[in-house]
Amino acid sequence: MAAPQDVHVRICNQEIVKFDLEVKALIQDIRDCSGPLSALTELNTKVKEKFQQLRHRIQDLEQLAKEQDKESEKQLVLQEVENHRKQMLRKTTKESLAQTSSTITESLMGISRMMAQQVQQSEEAMQSLVTSSRTILDANEEFKSMSGTIQLGRKLITKYNRRELTDKLLIFLALALFLATVLYIVKKRLFPFL
Repeated sequence: MAAPQDVHVRICNQEIVKFDLEVKALIQDIRDCSGPLSALTELNTKVKEKFQQLRHRIQDLEQLAKEQDKESEKQLVLQEVENHRKQMLRKTTKESLAQTSSTITESLMGISRMMAQQVQQSEEAMQSLVTSSRTILDANEEFKSMSGTIQLGRKLITKYNRRELTDKLLIFLALALFLATVLYIVKKRLFPFL
C-alpha cells in the first residue's frame, strides 16, 4: 500500500498536469480568438488564474517533497518540481506573448474604431457638401430665372420708355396740328381777305 505522502504527491502531480493542459487549451483559444476585445481579455484573465493555481500546486508539491521521509523520494519529487517550474517558465513566455498579442489587438481595434469614426465624419461631411451643393444649384437656378425675369423687365421698361417718347411726340404733333387748324380757322374767320 502506498504511503499517504505518495498519494498526495500523485494527486498534486495530477492536478499540475490538469492545470497545465487547461493553460495550453486557453493559450490555443487565445491564438484562435478573432472575436471582440472583451473575449480576448476574458481568455487572458483565465490564463492568469490557471497560472496562479499551477504555481500554488507546484509550491504544494515542493512542500510535499520536503516532507518526504526518504532522501531519494525527496530528490525525485524535487526533480519533478523543477521540471514543472521549467515548463511553467516556458508557458509564462507564452502568456506574455498572449498578453502582447492582446495589447496589440486592443491597439488595432482602437485604431479600427478611430478609422470608423473618421469614415463616419467623412460621410457626414460629404453629405453636408452634397446638401450644400444642391442648395447652391437651386439658388443658381433661381438666380437664372430671376435674371431672365429682370432682363424681360428691362426690355419692357425700355419698350415703354420708347412708347412714352413716341406718344409724347404724337401728342405734341397732334397738339401742333390742332393749334395750326384753330389758327387757320381763326384767321379765315377774322381776316378773310388775307
